Amino acid sequence: MNHFKALIVAVATLVASQAFAAAETNEDKIRARIAPVGEVCVGAECGGAVVAASSGPRSGEEVYGGACIACHGAGVLGAPKKGDTAAWDARLEKGFDATLNNAIHGLNSMPPKGNCLNCSDDELLAAIKFMSGRE
Repeated sequence: MNHFKALIVAVATLVASQAFAAAETNEDKIRARIAPVGEVCVGAECGGAVVAASSGPRSGEEVYGGACIACHGAGVLGAPKKGDTAAWDARLEKGFDATLNNAIHGLNSMPPKGNCLNCSDDELLAAIKFMSGRE
């Protein structure tokens, strides 16, 4: 009978060790299935470009070229084109402060700050003056 008990213990130990090994294998398979397919790395550590800090406010021309030109270059959805004196005269009848307020808060199809969310009020005013030809 002792041999029989020893055989049962041996078989039970073998089955338990195989079950444990199978569980580890399944966990490894699960980890492999849910592992990220890649990584995103930005900046100098990854060989990417480093953006230099601004040395001061951007000029109206720089703001126009970086943000405003998309709509004001072609007159998209009624945006006054750069240099269109008649269109800008109509908008500037109430003065630069009112026009700047419209640019800051958005007007009609123009989103707030013309989607130049990192533009200061002074930079927006410089862009308005540049586009209107009243620098």
